[in-house]
Amino acid sequence: MRTRLNVYFPPALAKQVDELAIRRRISRSAIVEAAVASYLSPDGADRMEAAFARRLDRLSRQLQRLERNTGLTTEALTLFVRFWLSVTPPLPEADQAAAQVKGRQRYEGFVETLGRRFASGKTLLDDIPSDVWPKDPGQSE
Repeated sequence: MRTRLNVYFPPALAKQVDELAIRRRISRSAIVEAAVASYLSPDGADRMEAAFARRLDRLSRQLQRLERNTGLTTEALTLFVRFWLSVTPPLPEADQAAAQVKGRQRYEGFVETLGRRFASGKTLLDDIPSDVWPKDPGQSE
């Protein structure tokens, strides 16, 4: 035996229920019954909690990769600056203007190359062998 209930929905929600009933070829009552059963189901909260846990795990892994990549970038930049400072002698004042012009040209070339590399999707991590630097945190080969 079934009990009749009269419920009131906002027009937009009622329209969504109507459209879903037409698409699925089931009654509006069946849709509302399934929604209420799902809402009252004790495992509904468990499913939601599991979904949140999966999302948090995925976000944690993404954050770990971001931290690893940022650390690698910082170390690469640090090594480059340290090397550059140790091997580049200071220029005499007479040569500084020409060096600045050449430096601007080199920088523009660097920016173009960086843009092409970035557009290709290739990264510094792609150049590092996986036995030296694993692609994912915790990965070992």
